[in-house]
Amino acid sequence: MNEAFDLTGKRALVTGANTGIGQAIAIGLADAGANVVAAGRSSCDETVQLIAARGKSAETASLDLSDGSFGVDALEKLGELDILVNNAGIIRRADSVEYSEQDWDDVIDVNQKAVFLLSQAFAKSVFERDGTGRIVNIASLLSFQGGIRVPAYTASKHAVAGLTKILANEWAAKGINVNAVAPGYIETNNTAALRADAKRNGEILSRIPAQRWGDPADIAGAVTFLCMPASAYIHGAILNVDGGWLAR
Repeated sequence: MNEAFDLTGKRALVTGANTGIGQAIAIGLADAGANVVAAGRSSCDETVQLIAARGKSAETASLDLSDGSFGVDALEKLGELDILVNNAGIIRRADSVEYSEQDWDDVIDVNQKAVFLLSQAFAKSVFERDGTGRIVNIASLLSFQGGIRVPAYTASKHAVAGLTKILANEWAAKGINVNAVAPGYIETNNTAALRADAKRNGEILSRIPAQRWGDPADIAGAVTFLCMPASAYIHGAILNVDGGWLAR
């Protein structure tokens, strides 16, 4: 394998790796040679089994990102990591005028606060051993757009974009690449209702130049590239993987 596209010997933590995009990212990194830690509040055993079936290495870790201190403590116990993928996220829907403070706090804690705290802990570990590392954050189309009825999610994903840039500014010269991938409309459990709604599905597809929903593997490919030596000079980028949605 071309060394520029090889992750052999690297150890990667993927949060929210139990299903969907996170699971696909974990598999993609493993296929590229990384030893993967699939982490989540729910069991990631299925992900590890899928990776093992491909003849690759993976392990699971329990990570409750609703509790920032627990997440950081768990990360520190995992030992040396070369790659951190901040994929875990939640969403709560309600009209903004009725949106509860509890829903706001829950979403911000997982989608924004945990991204910063895990990135901070990861960077400290890398700097202590005078190493190098990669952080890839999962942003969203709502890092750029407003959306409807998801105020905390929109705010948190705008924050992910901002955090990606400030951390890149501070850490690029110190050996850590920080970038983000912004998925478009992807076929996951979270979008099942939208895809089942013929009218809404049609409206979405008519806006996507690629004329299809994305596959979780589409996101995995972008994330894996941003973890590879081939992307060494990419810092602070937010890569839209949206079938062209934002271009229209």
